[in-house]
Amino acid sequence: MTRYLSAQRPGAPASGLRMFCFPYAGGGASTYANWQRTLGPRVRVMPVHLPGREGRIGEPRFTDLDDLTADLDDELDEELDEPHVFFGHSMGALIGFSLALHRFERGATLPRALILAAYRAPHLDPPKIGDVGAPDAELVDTLSKLGGIPDAVLKHPEWLSVLLPIARDDLVLCATVPPKEQQPMPVPFHVFAGREDPLVAPVEMSEWSRHTADEFEMRILPGRHFFIKDREAHFLDHLSYLLDRYTTGNRQPPRLVHVA
Repeated sequence: MTRYLSAQRPGAPASGLRMFCFPYAGGGASTYANWQRTLGPRVRVMPVHLPGREGRIGEPRFTDLDDLTADLDDELDEELDEPHVFFGHSMGALIGFSLALHRFERGATLPRALILAAYRAPHLDPPKIGDVGAPDAELVDTLSKLGGIPDAVLKHPEWLSVLLPIARDDLVLCATVPPKEQQPMPVPFHVFAGREDPLVAPVEMSEWSRHTADEFEMRILPGRHFFIKDREAHFLDHLSYLLDRYTTGNRQPPRLVHVA
C-alpha cells in the first residue's frame, strides 16, 4: 500500500469506482472519513494522505506543486489503473487537476471525471487567502472567518500550533503556481461552487470549462467556501447523484445546476 493511502477499513467495499479525495489547505485525509458510509458500496472513497499532517506529521511537506504532483504520480500509478475519479476541494482541486494533467501529458490512464470544488480555474490568479508571513493571530483570524478552523481547534492553542505551519506551507504551494493555459483534457469536469463563497466566485469556477475537451457541468450550492463541511449532507446528496452516472453508465447531458 502506498504511503498516500490508508489500509482498507473493515466494511469498506473491496471494489467499485475509486474516488481519490485531495484535501484543502491545512486539511487532511480525515476530512473525508465519513463519506464512505453515505456514498455506499458502489464507490470506494480513497482519501489521499499528504505528507506533514495527521498520520504523516513527521514527514516534510511539499511547497512546490510540480514536486508534489510528480511524487503522487509515482506513488499512485498502479492504484490509478483501476476505474477512478478525482475529487478535490480548494487546494485539493488544484492538486487533483495537476495530477490529471501530468498523467495526460505523459499518456497515462486518466480519471473518468474530475470533480472540483471551490478553487479558481488555473488560467486565473490563485485565490489569495492571506499573507503567508502574517502573524499567527492574523492568519488564524483569516482562516477562521473562512470556516477553515473548527471551533474546537480555536479553543486549544496546542492544536493551533500544529495546524498553522501546515496551513502556511499549503498557502505557499498555492500562491506560487502561476496562471497558465494548457491543452484541454479529454476528461469530463464537474465543478461545485458555493454561492456565498467570499474567496472563489461561481463565475471563476465556470472558467474551468476551458480546460476540458469533454463535457462540463457546474453546480452552484448554498454556502460559503467550506460548503462541503458546513452543509456536508446536502453536498453529498449532489455528489452521490453525480457519481451515479459513472457507476451505472447513465450519462446525462451537461448542465448548470443552481440550487436554492
